[in-house]
Amino acid sequence: MLDRRQLLGAAAALALPGAARAEAGEGARLTALLDAGMQRALLDSPQLMTLVGLDAGPYAAARGKLDDRSPAGLERMRRLFAEMRRGLDGFDPARLDGADWVNHQAAAYLADTTLQSFDFPFGDPNVGVAAPYIVSQLSGAYRSVPGFLAVQHPVRAAGDAEAYLSRLSGFAVLLDQETARVRADFARGVVPPDFVLKTALTQFDAFMAPAPAQSELVTALTRRTTEQAIAGDWSARAARIVEAEVYPALARQADLLRAAQPTATHDAGVWRLPEGAAYYRYAVRAATTTDLPGEEIHRIGLELVAELTARADAILKARGLTEGPVARRIAALRRQPAQHYPNDDAGRAALLADLERRAEAMRARLPRWFGRLPKAGVVVRRMPATIEAGASGATYQPPSLDGRRPGIFQINLRDLAEWPKMDLPTLVYHEAIPGHHLQNALMTEAPGLPMLRRMPLFSGYSEGWAMYAEQLADEMGVYEDDELARLGCLASLMFRAARLVVDSGIHHARWSREKAIAYMVETLGDAESTMTREVERYCVQPGQASGYMLGWRAWTEGRARARARLGERFDIRGFHDAGLLAGSMPLDVLSRVLDDWAASRG
Repeated sequence: MLDRRQLLGAAAALALPGAARAEAGEGARLTALLDAGMQRALLDSPQLMTLVGLDAGPYAAARGKLDDRSPAGLERMRRLFAEMRRGLDGFDPARLDGADWVNHQAAAYLADTTLQSFDFPFGDPNVGVAAPYIVSQLSGAYRSVPGFLAVQHPVRAAGDAEAYLSRLSGFAVLLDQETARVRADFARGVVPPDFVLKTALTQFDAFMAPAPAQSELVTALTRRTTEQAIAGDWSARAARIVEAEVYPALARQADLLRAAQPTATHDAGVWRLPEGAAYYRYAVRAATTTDLPGEEIHRIGLELVAELTARADAILKARGLTEGPVARRIAALRRQPAQHYPNDDAGRAALLADLERRAEAMRARLPRWFGRLPKAGVVVRRMPATIEAGASGATYQPPSLDGRRPGIFQINLRDLAEWPKMDLPTLVYHEAIPGHHLQNALMTEAPGLPMLRRMPLFSGYSEGWAMYAEQLADEMGVYEDDELARLGCLASLMFRAARLVVDSGIHHARWSREKAIAYMVETLGDAESTMTREVERYCVQPGQASGYMLGWRAWTEGRARARARLGERFDIRGFHDAGLLAGSMPLDVLSRVLDDWAASRG
């Protein structure tokens, strides 16, 4: 049985690392409000408890449950944020300063955008990223739960394996909860585009293709219980649950999507949905923490693409490559045999080993550029093969708050032809260090932050940092003897700038899927298969693709202002610590934090 008092005490101990030293006053009251909200969120989210490492000891009962995504569960989530917002209204931001002001502004923005997600009568109300379709090639329990069970759910003893089986049964319940909500959205006319349904159904088919005993849901448990020498008939028990409960629930959800295919539209953007224009503005706010209109995002993207293309052109010309568009010349370089690993398991192993070596070499450079370094490590893994068809090129999962699980950088290796060697270094610097892992691990380990502020909640901040980290890696000297990798870095920046154009093009300017793919191929020279997967990703995650370069602008412009103000007194280590140890935040808050740091040094 879950002991509420013990859980609250444990959550408070983790959420309030500096509380014992806090002085009475508005700051302490604000921290108490945020920690109370976070503790309520933990009590209502068994999966979040596992993610942050609190599902142990006397409150390990949560380890056998999954989140409630029924209408009743969503209503509890809405009430939590509504009450948090009312509590925040009791503070005058003008009377707060330093970390207290940042905490207030970040929490207020988070509450406002989350509550706004409930204003629309469709989609999956969420924190941080708009999800207009409950189930797509990138969203839904069928996408998230298998990875959660295989990676985040701990299996160290028989009780953990029992909890895994309990969660496996809960997976079927969660699928049916979603199916009921998807059916209601379909009745409102909110159906994903036909190409999204096609890709999602391909993934459903791949997921259910193995016999139950060979399902990844079963083999993940079998492998881990074997590694830990945990006796029991885990494989047979898990297979029975998969056969009797999970596969039928998956089939019910797939049948609903399949029935919608004949009448699904090919239109790509959310403009076609009820209140579609307002939904896109909300999506931009949620993902980028800015209020830029679609036409402004489009203009910024076009300007950045032109600037970065010119820089890439200079590198190509210096190598004697002068004929044809920049994208075509980059594509020609990428096609060279020397740029590719063998497209087999040995090639995949070699690629992963090279990424590990890149990460280790970068780790040695960090002390000259950062005052504080994370304790948590990061591992590089292949993305599960069953979700590669519709997944993005790479993902990152933060370490647990208790430090027992490292950060995880996963790369999609379905086709190694999509990964020329010149593009891989900057991927490491974006996803691992000094990118997502360094930022998330430092935020997790930073002293004095309320637990809510340790969560990776603001995409514009985190993706902006990861893009800045790509640029920073060049400044750290990693490309001194590798001009092709430097070109790969520029191509990555061009890719993210083109995302601004395409995201606003699809959802604001009403571009078709085909027009967006053609623009990406023409601008970047990447394979059409790669660009198709990317564009279809933007179709179901409006706004998210714009967070990268808008966030990058906030970091780079903040540094430029600090350099201009401080001159020779500018300290890059201090600048990075100022922006990273304050936790994830909206971009306008980040700009003030960086400016305040420069002012304090001046």
